Amino acid sequence: MNSEKEKKNASGIVYSCYYQRSREGEHFVAEHVLSYQISGFLVLSDGTRDYPSEQGSIRFVKRNQLLKFVKQPPANGEFKSLSIYLSQQILKDFSREYHIQAAHKEYDRPISTITTSPLLKSFMDSLLLYHNADSLKNPDLIDLKIKELLILLLQADPELKNVLFDFNEPHKMDLEAFMNKNYHFNVHLERFAYLTGRSLASFKRDFEKAFGQTPGKWLQHKRLQEAYYLISSKGRTASDVYLDLGFEDLSHFSFAFKKQFGISPTKIASI
Repeated sequence: MNSEKEKKNASGIVYSCYYQRSREGEHFVAEHVLSYQISGFLVLSDGTRDYPSEQGSIRFVKRNQLLKFVKQPPANGEFKSLSIYLSQQILKDFSREYHIQAAHKEYDRPISTITTSPLLKSFMDSLLLYHNADSLKNPDLIDLKIKELLILLLQADPELKNVLFDFNEPHKMDLEAFMNKNYHFNVHLERFAYLTGRSLASFKRDFEKAFGQTPGKWLQHKRLQEAYYLISSKGRTASDVYLDLGFEDLSHFSFAFKKQFGISPTKIASI
């Protein structure tokens, strides 16, 4: 059976259905997302803490984040979720129409669980009905449903206006702290630069000032150090850790590990 079905239309509404035992991965969240956990279990991690979502929960994920995820279907069932991506253009249009602006307060919750009121639950169920009827193609209908969602969200958590309608790009932040938190994400340097509020050239220049070496060399060394610790002290295996630490394939990880430490990861595990 197909492991996963994911259907996304032009509105940014995504229905995901996953059959296999579990799935892990990572992604860059470019837009704010509201997701309804229909069945199964999801854990998101931002590198500092885990954010679990159980069946029936609704979560809000702030834009411009690097996240890892683990999807777990229920016993003898399927992982199902419905996600609505809130683009900057949609939010700017809503802000102008309803005269709502951010209060420029710091919103420090990267992922929030939204209290599932009867109205929000009914809204999500109505979207499922539209999806099942293959009716999420009418742009006028979608516009109305997104407006309805935003009104319900602001009723459930008024503080969300300070993140939904904050249209500023990432500001220049502490590069050393950011990289020590996010080094295990497998993203291009351009993405790291953007998230730290820098051009690529400024990122490379500031990086070498902070760490004394190029980003590429530092990232590989840092990831391999963490791999050595996990394998030698925590009993993990190479196949367990290479994806978590930003390596694309096991053979490249094993080659780089042996080159840095003079011993293969399998031999470290047996010591």
